[in-house]
This record gives sequence, C-alpha cells and structure tokens, in this order.
Amino acid sequence: MKSLLAKHEGPDVLAVAGTPPRGEDAPRPLAPARWDWREVRRVLVVRLRSIGDTVLATASLDALRRFLPGAQIDVLLESWVAPVLEGFDAVDNVITVERGSTRSRAGVARRLRSARYDVAYNLHGGTTATLLTRATGARHRVGYASYQYSRLYNHAAPPSSELWGSEKTHSAEQQLALLGWTGVPVSDRPRTRLVVTERAKATVGQKLREAGVDGASPLALMHPAAAFETKRWAAANFARVAEDLASRGFQLVATAAPDEWQVISELTEESSARVTAFTDLSLPEVTALAARSRLFVGNDSGIAHIAAAVRVPSVVVFGSSNVAHWRPWAAAPSEVVREELPCQPCPGYTCAEFDAPECIRRVPVERVLAAIQRVLE
Repeated sequence: MKSLLAKHEGPDVLAVAGTPPRGEDAPRPLAPARWDWREVRRVLVVRLRSIGDTVLATASLDALRRFLPGAQIDVLLESWVAPVLEGFDAVDNVITVERGSTRSRAGVARRLRSARYDVAYNLHGGTTATLLTRATGARHRVGYASYQYSRLYNHAAPPSSELWGSEKTHSAEQQLALLGWTGVPVSDRPRTRLVVTERAKATVGQKLREAGVDGASPLALMHPAAAFETKRWAAANFARVAEDLASRGFQLVATAAPDEWQVISELTEESSARVTAFTDLSLPEVTALAARSRLFVGNDSGIAHIAAAVRVPSVVVFGSSNVAHWRPWAAAPSEVVREELPCQPCPGYTCAEFDAPECIRRVPVERVLAAIQRVLE
C-alpha cells in the first residue's frame, strides 16, 4: 500500500488523503463529504460500455487521484475497451469483465468482493454495472437516484444538473458530479487525458514509415466511420476535406475498425489526394497516432474523444447525437459542426423523421472546412 501522504508541487507542502486543496482557485466539491475520507484506502470506479465512455471517465479518475494520492484506485471496464487506459497512471488496477458473459461476471464479482473496497462509484447505471457495484460489498456504494435498482446503493445522488446548477450537463460533468456530491473537489471540471505508451508510439511510427508517411509534413487524422448511419457523414464529403487538407500541405491518415473497412475504402477511392488508411490499429496505437497528428477530423465517435484526450485540435461532425452531452471534452481547440433540426437529438439507431438521416446528410463540406480553418488558427 502506498503512503497516505504525497507531496504537492512546491516545497514542503503535504496533501493528506481526503483533504481538499487550499487557496481561492483550488477546486471544490459540490457537496459536503458524506463520510470520513481519511478512513478510505480502496476505491473502485465502475464504467462499462464504450470507448468514448471510458475516455470521458479519465476526468473523474484524475480528480480522485489528486484527492486521494495514496489510496488504491481501481477501475472496472469491459475487456474490449480496457486497452484505452494502457499506461494510464491515475489508476492502480484495470479490472475487466467480458461483455455478455455470465461466467465472467461471476468471477469478477468474487474478485471485487475480496478486494474489500471502501467506496464504489457506478458511473454507468446499467444493470450489470449496478449488480457488480453491489457485489463489491463496499461500505459506501454511490450511484444516481435515477439509476435502475437505485435501492442497491446506500448513497443515491440527485441529478447532475441540480448539482452543477445547469440545465444541460456533459457526460464528463455527470460523472464528475457523482464524485463531487460525496466531497471530492471537481469544480474545475478536469478534462480528459490519455497516456501514449512507448510501445504504441514505436509500432505506429513503424507502420507509418512502411506506408510511406515520412513525417516531413503535418499529419491530419480522419475518422469517417461511426456506430450508426445517423452519425456517419458521407465518405465523399470526407474525401473533399482530404483534398483541401492536402492542398494545405497535410499528409492524410484515416483509421477505422476492421469491420468498417468499406467506409475507408470509399474515402480513399473518392479522394484525389493520397490517404493512408489503417483498419488494424490497436486502441493504444490509435491514441499514439492521434497524438502525432496536427488535426483530427471525424464523426462523433470514441476516436474523436481519444483525439481530444491527447490535446489534438479537432473538428467533429455531429448528426443525431446530443452535442451538449457528447461534444469533445477538450483542452485543445475544437469545434462541432452540425445541421440543426427540430428532431435533434435522438437515440440515433434509426431515423424516425426522414427516409434517410437528414441531420448528418445536410452538413455542408464548406462549414467543416471553415471550422478546420478556425481551429488551426
């Protein structure tokens, strides 16, 4: 177990676990502490589901780490997305559960129980996350009162909008508010952060060299794929953007998952500019590639959140998604481009208003190019 005392930046200043930083500009909690934080040794954060959800959780993990510099902080993720946090130094252990596997859930439940956590936060709210949070047997189990099966928590928080005093809240703010309600300083709304591992940096560099990308010109990373048609801007539009960026001196790289090869193929065929495409990168390699880039242009997706987390200037095209909830949580310059319609936002699985999702189809190339110009400036 690490020491419960850790030095702040600056000489002879000690931070005791559970003690908010001092000073007028220091971050503050959103409510009084709900227990004695000096007795907390082990904390679990549960955040299941997607790439974007995991990246956005890093803001909360960093807030916890600076508040509890000597505590054990673990995070529970789905196994397929866990590599996103490879090398992430704000957590001690990344625990994984297989999606849809009853056997895996049972094994993880036993492991969580044996860890004897003092506090367990559920940042997700789904049934599996709730049951696993309860399975920890932690003295303090925290979730929102609006969660299904909220009776399984012994600390149920009010809505994040009430805690922040704002009608609309970002996904990262919702997660931070749950911590802030228990006494963790979060008022500065930390941004997302990812670590580029040396291994991923080396393998990406090698793959770029093998593909003929020499690094002599700045990279623009493009991600033309998305989970749903309502979030997928046409590949032909991305091709026009690629041509414009090439005329500015950018080398163009596009990435997508293996099962999204078709949209990558459409982009490379439609563009008169050379686009180097990858559909076989690991998540740490995507992070390393983004970190090498001068610009990111893509659809609302987990990859857009990865780019934001490594401080890449970004332009993100939105269709059906809730911009207030899912925009890049970025410290770097970023812009969202969308075409506003009365039916937005919507769940996005299918379009209920038109034969095709007009929200994403109507976004003009010219507005995306103008946004690129602004973030580059």
